[in-house]
Amino acid sequence: MTTIGHFLSNKPWSGSSDRNGDIFNPATGGISGRVLLASKQDVDAVIELAAAALPCWAATPAAKRATVMFEFRDLLKSNIDELAELLSAEHGKTIPDAKGEIARGIEVVEFACGIPHLLKGEYSESVAINVDSYTVRQPVGVVAGITPFNFPAMVPLWMYPVAIACGNTFVLKPSEKNPTVVLRIAELLAEAGLPGGVFNVVNGDKEAVDALLDNPKIEAVSFVGSTPIGHYIYSRGTANGKRVQALCGAKNHLVVMPDADMDQVTDALIGSAFGSAGERCMAISVAVPVGEGTADRLVEALEPRVRALKVAPYTDPTSELGPVISKQSYDKIRNLIDQGLEQGAKLVVDGREISLQGYEDGYFIGGCLFDNVTTDMSIYKEEIFGPVLAVVRAGGYEEAVHMINNHEYGNGTAIFTRDGDAARDFWARVRIGMVGVNVPIPVPVAYHSFGGWKRSLFGDHHIHGMEGVRFYTRLKTMTSRWPSGIRTGAEFNFTGGKDA
Repeated sequence: MTTIGHFLSNKPWSGSSDRNGDIFNPATGGISGRVLLASKQDVDAVIELAAAALPCWAATPAAKRATVMFEFRDLLKSNIDELAELLSAEHGKTIPDAKGEIARGIEVVEFACGIPHLLKGEYSESVAINVDSYTVRQPVGVVAGITPFNFPAMVPLWMYPVAIACGNTFVLKPSEKNPTVVLRIAELLAEAGLPGGVFNVVNGDKEAVDALLDNPKIEAVSFVGSTPIGHYIYSRGTANGKRVQALCGAKNHLVVMPDADMDQVTDALIGSAFGSAGERCMAISVAVPVGEGTADRLVEALEPRVRALKVAPYTDPTSELGPVISKQSYDKIRNLIDQGLEQGAKLVVDGREISLQGYEDGYFIGGCLFDNVTTDMSIYKEEIFGPVLAVVRAGGYEEAVHMINNHEYGNGTAIFTRDGDAARDFWARVRIGMVGVNVPIPVPVAYHSFGGWKRSLFGDHHIHGMEGVRFYTRLKTMTSRWPSGIRTGAEFNFTGGKDA
């Protein structure tokens, strides 16, 4: 059985703790390995090493830091097949989903390759007589990332390439449910030429998280995960004087206008609601058709497509829907489906009774489609994080907009329509951080920034793009004045000699 440890100063490290946790294969429900869980002493030791590596790395020219990022990008590309296999084996998502995840992470590495340009400051000449003013961006210091199970490669890659390129050192605490791909990527970063101590990985649970939040040498913390945990991390981290960005839960709506292309809408919903088994914060979990006729046509088009989804482990190349990550997630999703039925929703497609020969103990749930869902039901209000799509019928466009704005989450949304006026009004008025127009999953490209509004984000900065650069740097402004008049004589001797 494989044991996964930590990664310290460019090499594996076991730490001093004797605690460990099981790693499960979600397709079989069996234990596939174990992960060492860091103690507070382990975390503090890693932070000390990262702090020791900081001065030299922060003083390294930005162009040289970018050279490491270029090499890292090439290694990720050349090893993507191996990385996808490691990722899928522990997460359960299909190989195409895994490769897509890694590719989105690589985009952020490519963005970080441009750090010499991104760190350029501003200069104002003669803000007063013989006085100039200019700005620079300097690294924050030792920073930490706490990342979720659903994108074990991509989400960390949204954090540490930008942080490291800006001159910080980094401590990553990934999900203990699927840590293997993170450790392999850390090896590639070391191979790319990153000095020891600049990037480190500690596996752990709440003890490790609290140690990161409490250690005074950690200057900033990035988090992606559920809203309750995000609120905890933001509150505890900021109380300890740290800069914190916490990207949290979601309930993403897709509005279907009467003039929308229904074939396009159906394709979009199949991918966005059921891809990666619905385990992503940008999944569309609520379809909002405007008008009864639109709703009837949408459900009629969706039903056979949802029923036809191929549920299988990632080792089956025809798989479209793999298992969810854990027994805990499996039970939560089934419980919410049961609540939806009890509260009066119509379960058009029931994926609860999936049973695969040889994988009877796996955490498989087939695609589920609810109709006649109302906004007071738990399947509407709560983030399900599974392959469940709820159809909430809206009587008109204004009702649909009100529904979205009234929800506690504000991560992503989309509208499908041929009407440019409706689309513009929609994106201008919805209180959501990321909006798609005829695009079901409006995840920004790497040189823009990702983040929601309301209870989907705690903190002032979104992740990656220029918001990431701002989060991982501090702005310093200089104002300088030099004595007036041009000096003459030996003081201007640049021709050589004993004073040169």
